[in-house]
Amino acid sequence: MYIESFKEHFGAIDDHRQSAKITYPLFDILFGSLCAVIAGSNGWFDIREYILGHHHWFKTQKMFTGGIPTDDTIARTISVINPDSFNECFLAWMQSVHQLTNGEVIAIDGKTLRGSYNRDDRNSTIHMISAYASANKLVLGQLKSDQKSNEITAIPELLKMLDLRGALVTIDAMGCQTAIAKAIIDKGGDYLLAVKSNQGHLAKAVNQAFSQHRSAGLSNDDFNIETGHGRIENRTCYVLNSAELEGDFSRWEALKCIVMVESFRAVKGKAISLEYRYYISSKELSAEQALSATREHWGIESMHWVLDVNMNEDTCQIYKNNGAENLAYLRHMALNMLRKEPTKLSIVGKQKRCLMNPQHLEKVLLAGLCSSTKK
Repeated sequence: MYIESFKEHFGAIDDHRQSAKITYPLFDILFGSLCAVIAGSNGWFDIREYILGHHHWFKTQKMFTGGIPTDDTIARTISVINPDSFNECFLAWMQSVHQLTNGEVIAIDGKTLRGSYNRDDRNSTIHMISAYASANKLVLGQLKSDQKSNEITAIPELLKMLDLRGALVTIDAMGCQTAIAKAIIDKGGDYLLAVKSNQGHLAKAVNQAFSQHRSAGLSNDDFNIETGHGRIENRTCYVLNSAELEGDFSRWEALKCIVMVESFRAVKGKAISLEYRYYISSKELSAEQALSATREHWGIESMHWVLDVNMNEDTCQIYKNNGAENLAYLRHMALNMLRKEPTKLSIVGKQKRCLMNPQHLEKVLLAGLCSSTKK
């Protein structure tokens, strides 16, 4: 069932190799690579070793019946896949297994693949922009941006690919742009955008609107206290109608409210800190809703951490052709599937089980490709 589902979603990817020279089907190599990444493989050699170690299982799936390709063949095959085509298949797959609920937070942020720079051009490092469903911990889509500074142009392109109806899209200060706000509204979503000095006039007006709240000191209303590891942190949230802003901000599409989060942090052995963060939103939010959404946004940072620490993304030195980008898609697919599989294990624990036992791999594939993630 999972193999047929994989074919249904990813069978549209074109094979650009010369037909007379094809020994190993594209489907076999792509599916085998996905299985290997799910089980913790970090590069072409690891992928081949995984397929080799589980060759009998793959043959029972009618794959690699004529032998196993070299790691160079695997590298060339994955690297020539058109990443736009691969991404379209990924997006269609996620739309088939994940249904947005009204008000669900979609966090958007970028991550640099530090090992992806071309040795002859160190400015070519790939930067990936991802959309992340915080509640279900799933990557909904991603798009390549050559450098972090290009996030502003890449984010609207990613938004066009997503179904945002009813969602609340959260983005850090770099994404606080009128064009991005309009793109979210045009797709049927709402925005919650962090405001910093890159929008100087807006930031000054938002800061001024909350001046009385800051001077009042810490509040006992609408707060959230976290403790642990020698740390105490209190967050208090305030929400005002956008009419409280002094000046004309009509260029911000559907702007309805402004938000301030006051964060008081005390860590044993360190100085006490007090920080204020500001946001604008097209949705009428309560203080509780706004605080929850700002907290959910950080789920995408956790996802990036898992990619680096558990899946060794930053140490991967692959960079030729489309190899780094396509392998990043495979990691996102693998992480989504591992998280959807219900066994009470860490990501690393599930990877180890998949490495040792194809039956557990089958459970992950079934959960990822065939079940629906609806709230």
